[in-house]
Amino acid sequence: MDDETLSLLKKWRSKQIQLYLTLQLATPFQSDDKQPIYTVYHQLKHEMDYCRLAYLNEKLDRIYQKNPELTQINVHAFWHTHASLLFAAGATTIKDVQAPLRHTDIQTTMDIYTHVIDEAKEKTAEMFQKYMKF
Repeated sequence: MDDETLSLLKKWRSKQIQLYLTLQLATPFQSDDKQPIYTVYHQLKHEMDYCRLAYLNEKLDRIYQKNPELTQINVHAFWHTHASLLFAAGATTIKDVQAPLRHTDIQTTMDIYTHVIDEAKEKTAEMFQKYMKF
């Protein structure tokens, strides 16, 4: 993870903890290094907890309703976009993309992103050709 993203996540974590303390909310995450990025407040329990899997898509749907000009994709599609952008940004090996996607098997990454890998290979060949001045 790049330094800027890591810095933003650390700031967000601090803000979350501060909010929990200010509101005197019960949360198992205050002293946990594995505090999730996305949590939700349960009014009945008066505590923070992990958000449901559909929660982020529901939030995204509200954004789309307010901004109909945006192309509508779900949260999972952002994951694929991230992988594609890694290749486009010059990720040099399939391992460079496998790690942040947390695929345990490199074949999974290759199977899903074959078309992007092929484009990256073509780009690499073109870069080599320019370098060699063919």
